[in-house]
Amino acid sequence: MNDTLSLPTGTWHNEILVAMQQTVNPSVVNHCIRSFLWARLYAEHIGALDDAAYDEDLLFAACIGHDLSTGTLGKGTSRFEVEGADLVAEILTRHHLAATDVDRVWEAIALHTSDQIAERRGLITRLTYEGIYIDFGKNADLVSDRATQVHDAFPRLKMVRSLTDVIVAHAALSESAVPRYGIAFNLVRERETDGETFMERTVSQGPWGE
Repeated sequence: MNDTLSLPTGTWHNEILVAMQQTVNPSVVNHCIRSFLWARLYAEHIGALDDAAYDEDLLFAACIGHDLSTGTLGKGTSRFEVEGADLVAEILTRHHLAATDVDRVWEAIALHTSDQIAERRGLITRLTYEGIYIDFGKNADLVSDRATQVHDAFPRLKMVRSLTDVIVAHAALSESAVPRYGIAFNLVRERETDGETFMERTVSQGPWGE
């Protein structure tokens, strides 16, 4: 398999990926896979592949599982970022990963929408954040030579609209799922006001279109 599109494999890797594929919107699954591929390319760009803190397996877990709570496994007991972090942490713990590694993945998922915070935490958290936001068009120029290949393999399928839909649906499950001023709160408010979110408008006008 081409290195650009290769995915780590193993028992827990497969469990996270299958959980995504069986419970989450296919457009969102593709977004999570692309986020991992972009994150790895970003790590290469900044020279982090040889950093002692770089761990491709943990990066895979964080990127692939970061939206796991937006599917049928999400119960809406807390904000989708935290609930997703908990779900992935449960899988990793069940497979006896070290608690410190589980915590690194948990933090990366829980903070993936936290601008100006995620970038200043550990390398896995930073790379997860950067990979996800490349898929929204930020720093798209850094991966432009691989973009067609990645999008052909994992098409966008109107990702931003699909992701907004599932985040808003998760927020409707309980008050605790939509804390004030979090991204879900903002998406719900924008949908109610304009029928379209700032995120949808921005990406539709950006390098990836939609």
